[in-house]
Amino acid sequence: MRALFSEETKRRMWRRLWLALAQAQSKAGLVNEEEVADLRRYVDAVDIKAAHTIEAEIGHDLMAELRVFASQAKIGGGKLHLGATSMDVEDNVETARIKVALSMLVSGIADALKIFADKIDEYADLPCMGYTHLQAAEPTTLGMRLALWAQDMLIDYQELSRIAAWLPSKGLRGAVGTSASYSALLKEAKSSPDDLERDVLAAFDLAALAVSGQTYPRKLDYMVLSAIAGFAASCSKFAFDLRVLASSPFGELGEPFGRKQVGSSAMPFKRNPMLCERINSLARIPAANAQIAWQNAADNLLERTLDDSANRRTIIPESFLAADEITALVHKVIGGLRVDKAGIARNLARFGPFACTEAVLMMAAKRGANRQELHERLRELSMRAWEAVEKDERNPLAGLLEQDDLIVTYVKPGELQQAMKVEKHTGLAAQRARKLAASLRTLAEAKAAQKVLDIELRARE
Repeated sequence: MRALFSEETKRRMWRRLWLALAQAQSKAGLVNEEEVADLRRYVDAVDIKAAHTIEAEIGHDLMAELRVFASQAKIGGGKLHLGATSMDVEDNVETARIKVALSMLVSGIADALKIFADKIDEYADLPCMGYTHLQAAEPTTLGMRLALWAQDMLIDYQELSRIAAWLPSKGLRGAVGTSASYSALLKEAKSSPDDLERDVLAAFDLAALAVSGQTYPRKLDYMVLSAIAGFAASCSKFAFDLRVLASSPFGELGEPFGRKQVGSSAMPFKRNPMLCERINSLARIPAANAQIAWQNAADNLLERTLDDSANRRTIIPESFLAADEITALVHKVIGGLRVDKAGIARNLARFGPFACTEAVLMMAAKRGANRQELHERLRELSMRAWEAVEKDERNPLAGLLEQDDLIVTYVKPGELQQAMKVEKHTGLAAQRARKLAASLRTLAEAKAAQKVLDIELRARE
């Protein structure tokens, strides 16, 4: 991802678009074969230092790169950029980079979801307490909880994949989107501006919008960055939930922690959830950048203004880099997830009996009990049991139910004992968790055949 958004890759892609434009124009007789061959010879000869020297004088980064390229390709350089405006080069390259970045991101998410599928299956049947309002609620299974986290990320995967497949480009339309310059160039040629555009965009696996101004609509950036922010939100919830469950009062789960890892410089016993905290920290970047992209979309006036340009140089790569790192961290955390079964069992024993009151209520109501009257009795007994639990005593609710005349009128002691078995009250959690895991595996298999855009990336050491 760093290589993709590097200055060198951007400039190399600019040059490849100029080359593609010259090749397309050669069909119309505007550029000869010798000139195209000369441009091809120097297409990767990026010299950032030379370009920066020129840019310091003229204040235009793309023109500086154009001059360096033209000075290297002395035969064909004079034909570079025929009919084009800067955004014909910059915006189409940016769309191509975004599509590649999206394909890389969704590939990483698919890998993480495959690890989720393995964990979901492993813990599909393991009962644990469910919590609502950060209070003990009813039992679920650990596999179901993992499935909830994975499902959020699956939704993001599907949305990011959809955008990657659909995302259109500006096209080659000239200064205000009318293609007037290309029309003038091709006036006597057999090919049209639309033909020229299709040939150039095909080299980058792009398709143009129906209409555009000087740039593609910045609304497209907002859609991309909002989808990334959505993925960051899913990962942030996962990380925050895990931090809660890893905290001392819960003690159920934990992120991987190395044998020699140091959690605190002052407190040697600490096992701080630093990976999850890092996810939460990084996730704020795409969220903030999506808001900036909204402003760019809303305030880019008429055919184009430049007030979006400076921030787009950071918000787009930073959002992808943050998402890429978040994906790697999620993969690491879920792959090395620590499950404290004793802690889970302890919380089940402490809070699980309260959840079983619903089963008792349903059983008694079916046998003629007044539902409202019985609900109040169960509430009173539960509050008495809570008093004991808050004193760190064993939850006495089962015994209190067996001793209550109203309760045993409808539910016999033996039935109460069965009803109070927490593991019997996880409903369809395990089945639904396994069903989602199966769909995640199908996704992983499909990912193996996924088309990845064929644009060469060269990372510098």
